[in-house]
Amino acid sequence: MNLKKNKIGILGGSFDPAHKGHLAISREAAKKFKLKKVIWAITKKNPFKKKSDNNISARIRYCRRIVKKKNFIKIKFFENIIKSNKTIDLINHLSKNKKSEIYFIMGADNLINFHKWHKWRIISKKCNIIVFDRHGYKKKSLNSKAYKSLGNEKLKFINFNKVNISSSQLRKI
Repeated sequence: MNLKKNKIGILGGSFDPAHKGHLAISREAAKKFKLKKVIWAITKKNPFKKKSDNNISARIRYCRRIVKKKNFIKIKFFENIIKSNKTIDLINHLSKNKKSEIYFIMGADNLINFHKWHKWRIISKKCNIIVFDRHGYKKKSLNSKAYKSLGNEKLKFINFNKVNISSSQLRKI
């Protein structure tokens, strides 16, 4: 008997603030990979960034407001459950549900430093990785250590130039 697995997308980050780019790649990933849902896994602090401007509660509230009636997107804070902000720990936690196939979603800017993530090679073995192109990052991300190591077999690079915005840009406004 062939049991069909639920395809679940995970978009992790500090979401400080969440924006239409997060919505656009969530929508595109869900459509392109037939994902049942996309979980926005909000972290209290991204290990590669300085402290967030807004506290975790405010960011979660803002994400819920932005998502509104897009029922396929779920807002979650897992760090109080898994006691970690490491992606591998989140993937391990979500992998306990054997009925789910996980698709980890990231921007091309994150692929550049993916080789610095804790247990990045194991992450690539435990889930599908979807990388969305971001304006100005394509060449660097395709030349990254992680892309050269993993290539198209372990990750799917999606050409995507629909939204040219970032949380960093919004914080400067």
